[in-house]
Amino acid sequence: MESTNFGSSEHTGQILYPIFHYLFGMGPQRFAVLHAVLRKSGHFVGYFTLSVLLFRSWRATFPRLSTRWCQQWATLAFVCTALVAALDELHQSLLPSRTGTLRDVVLDSSAALIAQILIFVILRRRKPAGSEVPVPQ
Repeated sequence: MESTNFGSSEHTGQILYPIFHYLFGMGPQRFAVLHAVLRKSGHFVGYFTLSVLLFRSWRATFPRLSTRWCQQWATLAFVCTALVAALDELHQSLLPSRTGTLRDVVLDSSAALIAQILIFVILRRRKPAGSEVPVPQ
């Protein structure tokens, strides 16, 4: 739905501007900057989340009992997320009210890469279940 005409900058601006103007007395110039930041943040959060979910799905598809992180899972999650980003921007370039940009593909792919790095760091820091050494009494 976000990739359709409904998710265009013009449409979301028509919905959000009255709200921000009413709540915060925000003028059009200030709103334009905030609106751009909100839209790009939405890209980042959405594709970050997609990358995490794809990592989990590939981990379930190709389980390895000896590890909780595997480069194969992370690579597949990253590549699939980047592919979705590229296809989304291609789709948007075909709509009259949208523009598909390489810059957004790079932003979305960067979110996917950061997600995979964060997953790696988190899973490498955690100790495997059952690895605690019992304290003698």
